[in-house]
Amino acid sequence: MGDTHLPSTEFDGTALDDQLEAEAEAKLGDPAEPMVQLLAPDGTLGTDPVFSAYADRLDAEKLRGFYADMARIRRFDVESTALQRQGQLSLWVPLTGQEAAQIGSGRASQPQDYIFPTYREHGVALTRNVDLAELLRQFRGVSNGGWNPKDTNFHLYTLVLAAQTPHAVGYAMGIQRDQKLAAAATEGASGQPVEPKAAVMVYFGDGASSEGDVHESMVFASSYKAPVVFFCQNNHWAISVPSSVQTRIPLANRAKGYGFPGIRVDGNDVIAVHAVTEWALEQAREGNGPVLIEAFTYRVGAHTTADDPTKYRGSDEEARWRAKDPLDRLEKYLRAQGLADDAFFEQVRADGDDLATYVRKTIHDFEAPDIRTAFANTYVEAHPLVAEELAWFEHYSAGFADTAESGTKPADAAERAAR
Repeated sequence: MGDTHLPSTEFDGTALDDQLEAEAEAKLGDPAEPMVQLLAPDGTLGTDPVFSAYADRLDAEKLRGFYADMARIRRFDVESTALQRQGQLSLWVPLTGQEAAQIGSGRASQPQDYIFPTYREHGVALTRNVDLAELLRQFRGVSNGGWNPKDTNFHLYTLVLAAQTPHAVGYAMGIQRDQKLAAAATEGASGQPVEPKAAVMVYFGDGASSEGDVHESMVFASSYKAPVVFFCQNNHWAISVPSSVQTRIPLANRAKGYGFPGIRVDGNDVIAVHAVTEWALEQAREGNGPVLIEAFTYRVGAHTTADDPTKYRGSDEEARWRAKDPLDRLEKYLRAQGLADDAFFEQVRADGDDLATYVRKTIHDFEAPDIRTAFANTYVEAHPLVAEELAWFEHYSAGFADTAESGTKPADAAERAAR
């Protein structure tokens, strides 16, 4: 088929560069480095033509807070891994190595923003004031969640890969419409309180970026200029599949195909992550549409406690990334600038141990759920079929109680219940 037979498109005779992408490039410029980095692994602070202005907003107290958050969540991660190894948790998903990506981005959000996590965003949960012990309910198998998202604007963990991305875009489109209605209702009215603008941030990994849900979510987000920030933690391994197999280009570059800006940031640099995320959320809140952030980081530990990373990667690779540790580089900066002393770091360690003690004691006190709640939560209103199934379950359970009292074999009790 010759060119003359090809169907026409809406782009015929127009520049292919999308307006949103062009506007983003005008603001961000064309950086010489392909990745935004402010705090180097040796603890020296560099500059960036756009994001240094955001970093300048951080005072000593906030920087110490970043370090304390990262240290606390790492201690929590170590304790949770130990609890799983001791049989207290069914499974655990470690985050060690990704503390800066999570604390930096989480602290850049505002209370009215809504967060959709995957199953590894324990650091983000900390920044949203989720009780970390309650976060373990799901991993202990006593709850499907553990916290009420309405209290923190931090959604329940999503275990199905990438399923949270379309949820996030739909929620962002809802925010978009709510804000338009609120603006129309208050137009011309004096003295009416104005609700702060909100955005949505959704987390996913490099492996999830290969899922169709992510593609579909970005199509909708771009088409409707939804106020959503896609935050991809590229930790280099989708279980045993390296990121080099997942993509042939930086994941941030995929945003160009959808017509909105994409930024790759050093995910082990908490200052740069915070700055980039703050910029992206501002863009979303102001109606400029979505942004994709690729946090270039590394999963130092296993994918989960059911995984053995020694089967698919070498210790030399882990050693290279440990040299880029997010906590070490911030500690070097704080000490060099005289912003923190030995007493501060000792207190942070003590606080981490206190958190570990609290978490361990609290999960041991969790009560096993009553399975009858599963029947009660099936439908909003009572349903006769569910009531029938519950009655059968009650009868069946009572048979086992009789077994314990009379010495009847369990098989006989089950047979009676079936009759």
